[in-house]
Amino acid sequence: MHLFLLQLWHELVKLFARRRTYIGFGAFLVVEAAVVFGLNRPFPKESFRKMIERNGYGFEHYFSGLTLGLQMMMWTVFILGGLYLSLVAGDVVSKEVEEGTMRLMLCRPVARWRIVFQKFLATGVYTLSLALFISLSALLAGTLWRGLGGLFAFSPSPRIFALFETTPGLARYAGSVPLLALGLLTFASLGFFFSCLNMKPAAATIMTLSLLFFDSIFRNIPYFDHYKSYFVTGHMSAWLQVFVQRIPWREIGIDVAYLGALDATFVVLGIVAFSQRDFKS
Repeated sequence: MHLFLLQLWHELVKLFARRRTYIGFGAFLVVEAAVVFGLNRPFPKESFRKMIERNGYGFEHYFSGLTLGLQMMMWTVFILGGLYLSLVAGDVVSKEVEEGTMRLMLCRPVARWRIVFQKFLATGVYTLSLALFISLSALLAGTLWRGLGGLFAFSPSPRIFALFETTPGLARYAGSVPLLALGLLTFASLGFFFSCLNMKPAAATIMTLSLLFFDSIFRNIPYFDHYKSYFVTGHMSAWLQVFVQRIPWREIGIDVAYLGALDATFVVLGIVAFSQRDFKS
């Protein structure tokens, strides 16, 4: 076990030593600053005021750091998170194969599945780190601008309209982070699968983004409403269900089980595909 953890630590050191690993963190800081600035401009601010005051609540209390933090996450996490996770996960195996370092690793008396599984675990740690960074930085940016206050949760898809005081709002916000990380892990798992195949790192990244963006496009076409339960990106939005007034635990459980099974399938298929590759020629 000690050797396994030591090898995992080395994988984490290699992953976080790459400059591109930090691109996602920097990009989120820039976008979050732009979003919080934009939401405080007169016209967007007035739209929030109308929605909140129309329902009999105080605008100054609910147009808060919690509200701004949630809005920043809602509008940025899927596209930017998917982009940078696909970039990192698509590189995690295929980049070392391309550079030739993988052949050196395979010369050691260590099982192939163990090598690539540790790489997936390192990618999982990165995914969790990114989810925590996004949620904390969004909350911090909103709080610095507006203070904490209450939480106004509004989303057209899924349909959410709820208001919470500061403490319950913080609890909901914190409870959404593990589900957000699980949703983002699907990008990482799919990217890891393609990275284990015989393809270039860029191709693995493009394939990951293409499949999930195609899934999102078809899910939003109204003629396919009957098949919505099969689309992955719908289940990846489970973290937003935490902000429904009465949390739908059954639906969240179904989403978690679906994503967990899908992620496990991608990882197993990736390990099997890598174990059967020929690196001698």
